[in-house]
Amino acid sequence: MEDNQIAQEKKQKYEAYVEQVTPKHNLPLNMAKAFLTGGIICVIGQIIIHIAQNMGMDQKTAGSWCSLILVFSSALLTGLNIYPSIAKFGGAGALVPITGFANSVAAPAIEFKKEGQVFGIGCKIFTIAGPVILYGISVSWLLGLIYYLLRITGVVG
Repeated sequence: MEDNQIAQEKKQKYEAYVEQVTPKHNLPLNMAKAFLTGGIICVIGQIIIHIAQNMGMDQKTAGSWCSLILVFSSALLTGLNIYPSIAKFGGAGALVPITGFANSVAAPAIEFKKEGQVFGIGCKIFTIAGPVILYGISVSWLLGLIYYLLRITGVVG
């Protein structure tokens, strides 16, 4: 009986400890921060596109320059240790756009550079982005195959 009581006390202490150390999240505030951060990134992208078009570029070329500038800026801000602060504040709003993808490639490269060019940067650069690329390509291929099969069977026109 004493063992059961001791086990209960340990369980209660553990649950109190977990409650104490578990971070509290404010979902509406986090959503607002993500919306604001992602929105600012998108507005910056739109400004880049407008500037490029005012310089005489067509929509496709302006979009390419926008992507290039956003990826470069994200990698640079990651290298300067600024983008992690943006991501911490904005959550998914900073991690979902193209800038987040660039950050997910640059961060491991920077972190593991001390291990050398091959075993550090070369092996670790896609540790975060690799699964995204792998599953993105795999799912795209699978959906394309399903669409093709539906199209040749006449289900989809």
